[in-house]
Amino acid sequence: MTIYPAIDLIDKQAVRLYKGQKEQKKIYGDPIDIAKAYARHFDHLHIIDLDGAFSGETKNLETVREIVEQTGLKIQYGGGLRTIESIRKAYLAGITHVIISTKAFDTEFVRALTQEFDSVTVSLDSRQGKVSVAGWLEESGLTLEETFEGLKNNFSRFIFTDIEKDGTNGGISDFQQFWKGKEVIYAGGVFSLEDIRQADKMGFSGVVIGRALLEGTLTCEQLKGVL
Repeated sequence: MTIYPAIDLIDKQAVRLYKGQKEQKKIYGDPIDIAKAYARHFDHLHIIDLDGAFSGETKNLETVREIVEQTGLKIQYGGGLRTIESIRKAYLAGITHVIISTKAFDTEFVRALTQEFDSVTVSLDSRQGKVSVAGWLEESGLTLEETFEGLKNNFSRFIFTDIEKDGTNGGISDFQQFWKGKEVIYAGGVFSLEDIRQADKMGFSGVVIGRALLEGTLTCEQLKGVL
């Protein structure tokens, strides 16, 4: 079980949204300082460029580059990565795993992507059982399982996010594993050690923890036994 502390970025600040809603934003401060604190306890970091997710174009890559240079953390990064060139730039900035979402549904883009890169992660973000795209603003009409089935031949690494739980500290959703043979990380509502144990039992390889770590509901010291 790998722990991925989460930092979401808007205007170069670390923030959390409640259920993905821009109007319900809470600011936590300098993301570089937060990342440095996490680096004392963890090897991985999950960063989403929310400006990029909503606009379709990366906006905070220089901040992420600085985090890589100052912490050495293995970073999975997404938000607005919708061109091959933007993905190249992300890898050149030192990102370990680029995350795509909306463009995973573009057949021609995926063909070009998989010819050049082999460490891309797909984020499947669901609201009320249906996968959402375009910064969670549009619904695809497909279930999580249907979407996964359509993408599993091209990708081996996924993140499942429950939008209704994201930023809520509301506990994790229940899943019956349908992703055997793939690396799948859970995100959305993780706020207790029991949530992490439950995610492990369901077959997830890791969990993303945002608000619970930022606000101290879970501490780095508590998570040492999980790592």
